[in-house]
Amino acid sequence: MPQHQAKRLALSQRQAALILLLPFMVVYGLFLVYPFFNGVWISLHDWNLMAVAFNPDAKAFVGLQNYERVMWGRNITWGAFASPALQVIGLLGMLASFLLYRSGRAGRVTAIAMGLAALLLFVLPGFHPGEGGRWYDRRFWPTVGNTILFVGLAVPGVTITAMLLAAALNGETRAKAVLRTLFFLSQVLSVTVVTLIWQIMFSPRQGLLANVTELLGGSPIVWLTAEGFAMAAIVIATIWWSLGIAMILFLAGLQDISQDLYEAGALDNATGAKAFWYITLPNLKRTITVVVVLQIILHFQVFGQSHLMTNGGPNDTTQVLVRYIYQTAFRDSELGRASAMAVFLFVIMGAFSILQFVLGREKDE
Repeated sequence: MPQHQAKRLALSQRQAALILLLPFMVVYGLFLVYPFFNGVWISLHDWNLMAVAFNPDAKAFVGLQNYERVMWGRNITWGAFASPALQVIGLLGMLASFLLYRSGRAGRVTAIAMGLAALLLFVLPGFHPGEGGRWYDRRFWPTVGNTILFVGLAVPGVTITAMLLAAALNGETRAKAVLRTLFFLSQVLSVTVVTLIWQIMFSPRQGLLANVTELLGGSPIVWLTAEGFAMAAIVIATIWWSLGIAMILFLAGLQDISQDLYEAGALDNATGAKAFWYITLPNLKRTITVVVVLQIILHFQVFGQSHLMTNGGPNDTTQVLVRYIYQTAFRDSELGRASAMAVFLFVIMGAFSILQFVLGREKDE
């Protein structure tokens, strides 16, 4: 083919690609990019939802005051062990990242990422109100802590349970196909249905768990109104609800593993648990990374379970960030402050996702 014809063909291919991408880019820009930057703009204003609805000029530019009001306070000081448990974990994390790098078990990028995460865990909990001081928003940081606790429990729970289920149901038998369908069915239910099911399950009078406890001679636990169990109840319901997609992703990853590896491993007596540890897990690294990142992004946005099952209680122990943003914006009409919290949520979701991608990429290399 002559060179000028090939060049013309290449140009037409680029044009075709742009034409195919254009509808997606327009929709993406209108419904995701524009609302995001508009939210950032609103977060820089004193923006009362009801006042601006009747008078668009009722808003006032205040810069970063909403962020200060949400995240800071009066006479905030820093102490080396103001939150001993978290800060000790941060110190241990920094030490572990250094030792893993020196021993060659972790690459430079992984060690730096782990070290920065551990440093933040050491530094951030150290800030606290000094004598006569207080946080401007006393509920914000406890709510962030509840959200991180929820994510820290739900993401490993979904990932490990879905991976084990996928490994157990990976096959072509009719029984396994039926079980895969049954486990996936929970995924198609709405959050309203899921919370209703689990409210009945956790009921201390008529719930399944209460009946089993009584049969075993114990006293039923009041799951949804007890401070020590309310978050656990929400996590259990979320794991049950979120298994479907994660299980399907792991099944796809398992079916990409060559059977030749298992046959070769069997010759070296690597069967059962050994085969899973030495063959299956190393070949599922990419799938695990994808599942974890998706679950982090999904569960940082938890709202319905907390709102419908416990109403954020008892004593705000299950109050999560998205629910607090919703209340601030639509109950209190403080849209500027709610937008500042939403931007903060976006930042921490992005940071956790980038960290997981960095760790997963270096493991693959």
